[in-house]
Amino acid sequence: MLNVITHGDPGGKTPLLIAHGLYGSARNWGVIGKRLSVERQVVAVDMRNHGQSKWFQTHSYDDLAGDLAGVIGAHGGRMDVLGHAMGGKAAMVLALKYPGMVGRMVIADIAPTAYNHTQIHLIHAMRDVDVSGVERRAHAEAQLGQIDDPMLRSFLLQSLDLQAKNWRLHLETLASEMDK
Repeated sequence: MLNVITHGDPGGKTPLLIAHGLYGSARNWGVIGKRLSVERQVVAVDMRNHGQSKWFQTHSYDDLAGDLAGVIGAHGGRMDVLGHAMGGKAAMVLALKYPGMVGRMVIADIAPTAYNHTQIHLIHAMRDVDVSGVERRAHAEAQLGQIDDPMLRSFLLQSLDLQAKNWRLHLETLASEMDK
């Protein structure tokens, strides 16, 4: 089962499942989840190989959709779904494979098409950070200097666990499965 962050109480409207994008986490959706939970329960997940969820050796959209189906099954069997980027593609596969589990769906920042670009350069940048000596995020940010966008550096650093001295991303699997 995936790690989930739940806001609001069950009951009333159909619950909303939020699936984040590549290199994201459920925590990224905290403010939005809390605001949406006024009317319904909101369940944000850490997708496999991200955040506090279990790490696997695979990372395909079929895998991700199966994981989401498991969360929906554990929360009553039917949810509305909001999927962002990678989470959006996973939501599309979920709706195709398990149509009875999905009510309404919102897909953001991705289309049902194949893309020719990759995000592997960000994995290389994160791997290049010497996390063993990092005491503050600013130290890691300096090592991510090859990433020009300061907001992107800040976003990636949200997945750095300073106490454990590692990333909350399974970089090896994400790299080997990037083409999926």
